[in-house]
Amino acid sequence: MRPAPIIIGLVLVGFAAVFLGLLLWLSGDWRWVEGWIFGAWWVSFAAALLLWLRFRDPALLAERMRMPGSGGESRADVAILIGIKVCFLAFFVVPPLDVRFGWTPRLPLWCEVCGGILLLGGSFPFFRAFTDNTFASQLVRIQTERGQHVIDTGVYGFVRHPMYLGASLVFVGAALLLGSISGLLLGLAMVGLLVVRIFGEEKLLARDLEGYKEYLQKVRYRLVPHVW
Repeated sequence: MRPAPIIIGLVLVGFAAVFLGLLLWLSGDWRWVEGWIFGAWWVSFAAALLLWLRFRDPALLAERMRMPGSGGESRADVAILIGIKVCFLAFFVVPPLDVRFGWTPRLPLWCEVCGGILLLGGSFPFFRAFTDNTFASQLVRIQTERGQHVIDTGVYGFVRHPMYLGASLVFVGAALLLGSISGLLLGLAMVGLLVVRIFGEEKLLARDLEGYKEYLQKVRYRLVPHVW
């Protein structure tokens, strides 16, 4: 039985209030404009993605909820995924504390503007990766029980890993928007982990997923069109 829309709405409103309150409280400045912008974007994006998965692709939502190591992944990939999650959680704590205590110099306004543009630009391939690929698990595994097959349409027709592309733009863009050098270092660390993960992921898919070798020839670029 699906929860009533009013219940979902109340949960999302509560999540938004707690998240924004924590972000601004950690920064020590309730008038921190960049924090309000980032917080509003994150709450809106997360809510839209969750609602889309809940009502349009609940099977993918269930797959995304699987714990690291539960799908028979390699220990190396489990370690990479845990590293990404740790950096991701730290990303919501370190930048506001950086603003509060001045650990690193604040980035100039033009960097913050560029960060906002990257953040919005990365949202599109990130979200579309979910809508175009019902097998977009957070685990690097072959979903035989779901009849996994190669997806080569939509954003997957441009780069092989559009979700990683979107996430990279979002991580870097958010750090620049917040004006935090420490946040930028965390964002770059997550991008680096994603790049490392791509090699192991493609090796597994080419070996075990029918048609993926042909897909590698069809779509030449892993992450950045015409670059890599």
